[in-house]
Amino acid sequence: MINKLLELNELAKSKAAKYPKKRRIYQDIVSAEGKAFIGITGPRGVGKTVLLRQIAGDVKESFYLSADTLGEAELFETAKTLTQRYGIRLLLLDEIHQAPDYAASLKKIYDFLDLRVVFTSSVALSLAESAHDLSRRAVLRRMWPFPFGEYLQFAHARTLPALTLADILERRWEPEHLRQGYLLDDYMKGGLFPFAAEEPQARPVLESILEKIIRRDIPSVAGLRLDEVGLIEKAVRFIGRSACEGISYSSISRNLGITKYKAEQYIRLLEKAYVLNPVMPAGTNVLREPKVLMFLPFRTLYMDAREAEGGRWPFSARQSSQALWEAGEGGLREDFAAQSLRMAGLEFHYLKDKQGGKTPDFLVKEAGGEVVVEVGGKGITQFKGYRAERKLRLTSSDSIDGDQRPMFLLGFL
Repeated sequence: MINKLLELNELAKSKAAKYPKKRRIYQDIVSAEGKAFIGITGPRGVGKTVLLRQIAGDVKESFYLSADTLGEAELFETAKTLTQRYGIRLLLLDEIHQAPDYAASLKKIYDFLDLRVVFTSSVALSLAESAHDLSRRAVLRRMWPFPFGEYLQFAHARTLPALTLADILERRWEPEHLRQGYLLDDYMKGGLFPFAAEEPQARPVLESILEKIIRRDIPSVAGLRLDEVGLIEKAVRFIGRSACEGISYSSISRNLGITKYKAEQYIRLLEKAYVLNPVMPAGTNVLREPKVLMFLPFRTLYMDAREAEGGRWPFSARQSSQALWEAGEGGLREDFAAQSLRMAGLEFHYLKDKQGGKTPDFLVKEAGGEVVVEVGGKGITQFKGYRAERKLRLTSSDSIDGDQRPMFLLGFL
């Protein structure tokens, strides 16, 4: 068994040579200090396996092991053999959910072996549920899809400096930043996932990923009944085909004929699986239900205006993003804005008028104070009643007049 694993380790290292470019998270992982293990959680298809293989090829005394190749072997005993017989000091453990009772095995490795572990799982929910059990022994790190700026680096060999929200507000960017907007369509349609570089048609892959998340990942972690899987599929379809305004626990509960408690449970599961992106409201005098957005690019699977025969997209790479925004009726642009803010680690909330009036979309909190953000809005009156010193209107045009900025700049955060 060990001989087989040694062979697979060498094969993994050789495959890593095909991918010389490194994600930003790579350096954070290899330079991490301390004994705590690192668990990498992120959506399916984001490149976690490639990351581990790259580390295996670069770091001495490391070993790549996919848990689904263990067979009947016990994880702790295998790790013990690799450490004591082969001098391995860093175990790169992929698809850890395939190892039975892996949380207990990791605890045992931590307590008894001189071995650090970096582990991943395509079932991101599994790692989220195990975080409490692993306590001080492991730190979870999120591996997001490409931000727009990183997508440009990988897909088009264009490396541009990152921007802060203050940079965008105060026009502190390079001219080259403003020339990249025409590539936003390709990014939105799946380019934010590394696999899009090798798959000319991203849609079938995205459909397969979503199906695995709903029918395999979530039930395996949450222990749902078969009929509940169907309800989760209906919930995602309802959200994907609806306007963003008004999508909450209550509206999903009414639409599916389930309790609000169940709707909240399903939304939280889909959030941990990186399908939905709930945004909590600002303030304390409003109903504490989130506005339920989606992570890119899953909404595109439910936008009928883009579903052409054979799964082809009616938008070419040369078309402006205006067609994409109009067909999406605002949903995609809010998804993009919220996901860009989330990946940048900024605290933000959606704004809600107690009388049901139109408000700006988000209130963002960062080092320089609060920023009121309107996504795609046209009227200055939408900022009425909000006294934040800084206001930002993100549009699909190239205008930088007043408080207007091109929306794609948010992808450089």
